[in-house]
Amino acid sequence: MGLYDMYQSKKTIRKNFPLLGRMRYLLEGLGPEMRQYFVETDLDGKPFNRLQRSIVYQRSKKESDSMPFGTQLDVYQDGYEWINHSIRAIPFSKGNENPKVHIGSSQCTKPYDASMFNISAMSFGSLSKNAILALNNGAKQGGFYHNTGEGGLSPYHLQGGDVVWNIGTGYFSCRTADGKFNYNEYTKRATLDNVKMIEIKFSQGAKPGHGGILPKEKVTDEIATIRLVSKGQDILSPPTHSAFTTPLELMDFVKLLRKGSEGKPIGIKICIGNKSEFLSICKAMVETKTYLDFITVDGGEGGTGAAPQEYSDHVGMPLRDAIAFVYDSLNGFGIKDQIKIIASGKVITGFDIVRTLSLGADLCNSARGMMFALGCIQALECHNNTCPTGVATQNPDLMKGLVPEEKSFRVARFQHETVKSAMDLMASAGLSHPDEVTRDVITTRIDRNKVETFAEIFPELETGCLLFESTVPKEFLYFWRKACSEKF
Repeated sequence: MGLYDMYQSKKTIRKNFPLLGRMRYLLEGLGPEMRQYFVETDLDGKPFNRLQRSIVYQRSKKESDSMPFGTQLDVYQDGYEWINHSIRAIPFSKGNENPKVHIGSSQCTKPYDASMFNISAMSFGSLSKNAILALNNGAKQGGFYHNTGEGGLSPYHLQGGDVVWNIGTGYFSCRTADGKFNYNEYTKRATLDNVKMIEIKFSQGAKPGHGGILPKEKVTDEIATIRLVSKGQDILSPPTHSAFTTPLELMDFVKLLRKGSEGKPIGIKICIGNKSEFLSICKAMVETKTYLDFITVDGGEGGTGAAPQEYSDHVGMPLRDAIAFVYDSLNGFGIKDQIKIIASGKVITGFDIVRTLSLGADLCNSARGMMFALGCIQALECHNNTCPTGVATQNPDLMKGLVPEEKSFRVARFQHETVKSAMDLMASAGLSHPDEVTRDVITTRIDRNKVETFAEIFPELETGCLLFESTVPKEFLYFWRKACSEKF
């Protein structure tokens, strides 16, 4: 090995330091694990620190999640947030421990009552079949929904749990051989009893405007059959839809999907980019009087999907700003009462839920939180098919360690305890239902000597003010003028 290192020409370190230089690559490979287990403090880990991961593990196992001796957070650091509790706090026992959110516009004939905390979009293919089985059975036990992700509707999603079928630009499970939308394949699946809602995916927080990626190493015969694609190559979703090209055509597509599902709620999933494009969708809804039933807002913080680093770090509007913008836009056009907002982006605790509700969301989804409940240890091997916990892999030797019967209980317990925590926090603020959470419930530190509520940071627009140019607020005027229902 030493002689080989001396005469090879690709690795400088190994050539200059034969044999000994190999230690550098060994230590580099072990670096993430060394940092996680021996170097990181409770608050250092990324994307989720040890405290955040621990609270999921504790709740999924129904262990005590109480902590002694006060917070470890620096409460005087910029960005620190808290709930404004009330002298009129109400007993938790008098509240609804598991409130439901009614989803369905005036044009929806089969509305759905959803939990306020659900499983976000994660595809079979990206996740193992054992992981999908555990998630769906957990959703069945806990009475919340399971989003399929854009990878299609598999048999493992149909174990009795409520399902939101996510249809992306690749139209997996409802596509023709050349990748176009197939209405006949769509109606076969959209009318299944377990499928409660249909979600048109525009973009995801992990890689907005890029399209999904499933490496060929993860593409089995079964996955190819479910997605209606061929095997032996990376499955790349196009960055844009082919079934429509304008906001008005999107409204026609919504009506088509609503008809093919026999009246179930139809929504979109979007990571906000150009504000004018979202306002264009709002204008199209107003002009055609065709309404989405829900909008899932994915934050640019990224998610379970593997993505180029620049996309994860620098593309897409973060969740907090996006939720406020979407709520204000819908309210400004006078259509918020028709449409529910679903927040998705690093939501794993009761406080995360209350914070997103305060900004304008009606309910929340969680992807990585549910993965932690399955046993994910944040090994960051999701894209390599080498996930050591069997969650994000198609390797049968690795996925066998994930026992669906055991992990489904953990998913259900995590969801239940997190909703319970959120309702407990609301009760402390004198609130008995998620609908009562407003922007003055949360305060954030702007700098060391200044704090503001979300109501001050994101002042709400007057209902209907975006219907006419003369009443559009100046901060919206540029984007409002640029928005057009006939083009994105």
